[in-house]
Amino acid sequence: MFIKVINPNTSQGMTAVIEQFARAVAGPGTTVRAVSPAMGPASIESHYDEALSVPGILAEIASGEQEGADGYVIACFGDPGLDAARELAHGPVVGIAEAAMRAASYLGGGFSVVTTLDRTRGRAWDLADRYGARRFCRGVHACGIPVLDLESDPETVKKLTTACRTAVEQDGSDAVVLGCAGMTNLCAEISAEIGVPVVDGVQAATLMVQSLVTMGLRTGARGEFAAPLPKPYTGLLGDFGTPS
Repeated sequence: MFIKVINPNTSQGMTAVIEQFARAVAGPGTTVRAVSPAMGPASIESHYDEALSVPGILAEIASGEQEGADGYVIACFGDPGLDAARELAHGPVVGIAEAAMRAASYLGGGFSVVTTLDRTRGRAWDLADRYGARRFCRGVHACGIPVLDLESDPETVKKLTTACRTAVEQDGSDAVVLGCAGMTNLCAEISAEIGVPVVDGVQAATLMVQSLVTMGLRTGARGEFAAPLPKPYTGLLGDFGTPS
């Protein structure tokens, strides 16, 4: 089985960490490869960033189909381009926000999300609504660290742990979801410190894709998620006119 993990931003350092932790949970016989698109934003922290990340994601899905990928993970907590990716891919496509929220709902009566910047909180609430997880999501909190500073800020673990502890205390939550793929390496440390399960969407999504492929399941393609109709695209999008 080959799972392609797409980090929608162009930070190669973050992609390497994502690959390491996705591989850590993959089963025997499963190959995991993480990539960043050739085009797109350095980080995704706004609706603008998210919109401009989608062409790069779809290009990686198209190349994955040529490479024989069995399924895909979209490793950004906004789950950008998820619906479009499901139209192109023959195998299942899972976003890390959806996977993390669903996993956290199994762990108790409710969970809190701790994300990066305050401006991204609204997107997390929107996704909780979309995925039917609003009844379990008791709060969305920001740690105030920009995505690209997660690796370089010496206070990252301290700030994120404090935000997670505050979220649990304020919301009365039984688990925490970390709202950024760049936090994938911090779950175990934070969980041990605050005493509740901390869910990483990268690993949750990797295991979900692996499970769906093992069961022989893929996105239903009879209606909304059928392959898009071929048509000409112009300008910078000229290569996207006839999806493979």
